[in-house]
Amino acid sequence: MCGICGILLADSEAACSAQLLEALHFLQHRGQDAAGIVTCGPRGRLYQCKGNGMVRDVFNQQRLYGLIGNMGVGHLRYPTAGSSANSEAQPFYVNSPYGIVLSHNGNLINAPALRRYLDQDVHRHINTDSDSELLLNVFAAELEKTNKVRVNEEDIFSALAGVFRECRGAFACVGMLAGFGLIGFRDANGIRPLVLGERQRTDGTVDYMMASESVVLKAQGFSKWQDVLPGQAVIIPKSTMKPIVRQVAPQLSYTPDIFEYVYFARPDSVMDGISVYRSHLAMGEKLAANLVKRFGGLENLKKAIDVVVPVPDTSRNAALQLSFTLGLMYREGFVKNRYVGRTFIMPDQQARRSSVRTKLNAMDLEFNGHNVLIVDDSIVRGTTSKEIVQMAREAGAKKVYIASCAPPIRHNHIYGIDLADTKELVAYARSEREIATAIGADDVIYQTLPDLVSAVADENPNVKDFEVGVFTGDYVTGVENGYLEHLEEVRFTNSKLKKLKNQGLTGRLDLVNGEGKAEVDIGLYNQGDYR
Repeated sequence: MCGICGILLADSEAACSAQLLEALHFLQHRGQDAAGIVTCGPRGRLYQCKGNGMVRDVFNQQRLYGLIGNMGVGHLRYPTAGSSANSEAQPFYVNSPYGIVLSHNGNLINAPALRRYLDQDVHRHINTDSDSELLLNVFAAELEKTNKVRVNEEDIFSALAGVFRECRGAFACVGMLAGFGLIGFRDANGIRPLVLGERQRTDGTVDYMMASESVVLKAQGFSKWQDVLPGQAVIIPKSTMKPIVRQVAPQLSYTPDIFEYVYFARPDSVMDGISVYRSHLAMGEKLAANLVKRFGGLENLKKAIDVVVPVPDTSRNAALQLSFTLGLMYREGFVKNRYVGRTFIMPDQQARRSSVRTKLNAMDLEFNGHNVLIVDDSIVRGTTSKEIVQMAREAGAKKVYIASCAPPIRHNHIYGIDLADTKELVAYARSEREIATAIGADDVIYQTLPDLVSAVADENPNVKDFEVGVFTGDYVTGVENGYLEHLEEVRFTNSKLKKLKNQGLTGRLDLVNGEGKAEVDIGLYNQGDYR
């Protein structure tokens, strides 16, 4: 799961880098592994800054000044297929043909076949394990078929139609052709989100922006926006500053990934006409009804539970609505350290486990002597839940119940969330009673899948179905033969690279080229990842 954005300012003399940086800050929750910006200046010259870490780690004022131009693309990386190497920080760039820059959110499920196609049929060199680089090179190969010195909008739409024919899986992309304009497109099932917005200037001209979530647009004064629909592509030429929206592939379905609304998206975002905040409230109401059934009536429930405590921050709204619906006391029992990132999207299990207690601290006052219902958005590996239950008990809780706004996650996520091997999922091959034992809780209560779908779908009647493969194992695109094995192989390779790096290959090395200075990890450089 990644964050993407792109902007085209009407003022050709303006610099877009500061606005892209602000956009990345608003999307930081979508990826903390790497960040990058590429801008396009006069005469189509490209300027780039990217690297591992959070936005604040990668960018400073001096680097921002070096990003020249009124058009640019930004990316925040959450490690999915591929490693967390500097070489895989996005946006990606290929110089042939025309100079193409691309930011990608999602996963391609036919990545091994695409790699063979690019190598054997169109003879394009792939330098990383990232499927985003595959998608970029498929687009480049399709554009090469025009055999023109310069391309127009029709050529680009035709090339994008070829991308949809070749690539299977989830992809929301924002890119640009050097000196030409901004491009955006979304997979034919609408699994990953993409929003297009416009901002009226005082002189009557219009700025345009595309991003993963609407909160980015609203925060920067883009008062009018629309969702890019499944199978659609958008081209905004610099010459005309007028968006051209076209259906370049048949809409196979309209099935956004429901995990966006459960966990990833900010509550102040609206995606596909669905308010994330309101869907959280509905999740709390439906989970409350499920709890009443589980405890055999509201009176029994109130005798069993004294207080409702959310796991900050994503479950807070659902927990508050649940407590209000049931008439139970609501308390903030966990204090969050605001300077620790989201543990779920940390790149390895050890980092997640060690950071839970750094991130959260339990207040004895709210737990001591109480039977506590802890509400979380979901339970994935169980690492965080186990630590949270233990913290509640250490703070004096008599009984600890866990309620999840999502159903049990028993299957891999193949569209951009690295849930690791399914056997690492706490719900894999376990009953709810066994899950409770595994995380040390007195009981675990899950949301039902129909209730979760209803909680989100009620916000927009035009979206009736969602991608729910993590719960059912039934994925909207199906699964290519050998794809899950391919993911496991990539994870194994990355694990070995991390071990090598931890054995002392550390430090920084500056590589100087004609455009300036780029910082890379010396350990990865010694391993031959940079040529």
